[in-house]
Amino acid sequence: MLSVAVHRLPLARTFAIARGARTEQPVVRCRVEWEGAAGRGECAPYARYGETPEGVAAQVEGMAGWLSDALRQGPETARAGLLAAAPPCAARNALDCALWDLQAELEGRRVWEIAGVPAPGAMRSVLTLSIDHPAAMAAAARTLPTDAIKVKLGQGDGRDGDRIRAVRDARPEAWLMTDSNEGTPEGQLDDLLDACRAARVDLVEQPVPEGSEPMLERLRADGALEGLVLCADESCRKDADMAALARAYDAVHLKLDKTGGLTRALVDAAAARAAGLSVMVGCMLGSSLAMAPGAVLAAAAGADPVDLDGPLWLAEDEAPGIVAVDGTVSVPEAALWG
Repeated sequence: MLSVAVHRLPLARTFAIARGARTEQPVVRCRVEWEGAAGRGECAPYARYGETPEGVAAQVEGMAGWLSDALRQGPETARAGLLAAAPPCAARNALDCALWDLQAELEGRRVWEIAGVPAPGAMRSVLTLSIDHPAAMAAAARTLPTDAIKVKLGQGDGRDGDRIRAVRDARPEAWLMTDSNEGTPEGQLDDLLDACRAARVDLVEQPVPEGSEPMLERLRADGALEGLVLCADESCRKDADMAALARAYDAVHLKLDKTGGLTRALVDAAAARAAGLSVMVGCMLGSSLAMAPGAVLAAAAGADPVDLDGPLWLAEDEAPGIVAVDGTVSVPEAALWG
């Protein structure tokens, strides 16, 4: 039996990125019951890819007939078939993760044992600073109980360099990454890169729109990216060509809502490493139910740090949660997932 529901999770505070601000996070959760066991999955519909909560819920519900047939041979076979039955998207992620959880309960094993990957241990997550005035972001950075910080940029107001410098001055010892969510105008890119280099930014995520890879390849050939680690996020989606991305980027940011689940993400992580790319594992905003499979992926990919602080933005998380206030991600308990 398949059940699906949309949940609108209130945020503890406003979350602002280049595409706008929000005070709640809609998620879609599904539950698959079979042979006396049950598995759960959660996904976050993303408007950037034309997804809505109701549309994603309908996609998952529309898989009920297929799922009933696919499960006749068990959840592992169903997971494999799901890759062809649905495109990479949030809906497929929720169902894929529910099938992993179901298989773990049926077999009495943890997901990482089934997948044959290292068990997740305690790992550090970046904590995110949403876009604000430089002084406000610096003040917020001083209060973050972590040594790994993600700085949201991309408002296009010409002040991103000031934001980077302010945060670095406030936290001279921290591991820093920036994330423009494709929002840096081409005319401001050189200034952004110079500011990141001067501030010793450890990772520069998706400063320009998907499709700008030829420009980044030219900049790399000219030496303009020297001393920087560029990470693809929005450019790394669907069935990404990792070898092609490696010509423009040094790293990729894998998110289960983009890969369409853990099954495909494990394949993408291996392909990325084979192409010479390092891997960051991240998330949309969501509860620890959505972060748990991300922790498994992070362990498999050797990601450090990770970007799984989504639950810390919620007014209330799923229990037992896996993300502490300082960003430490713990091993998910079987009672939560997997």
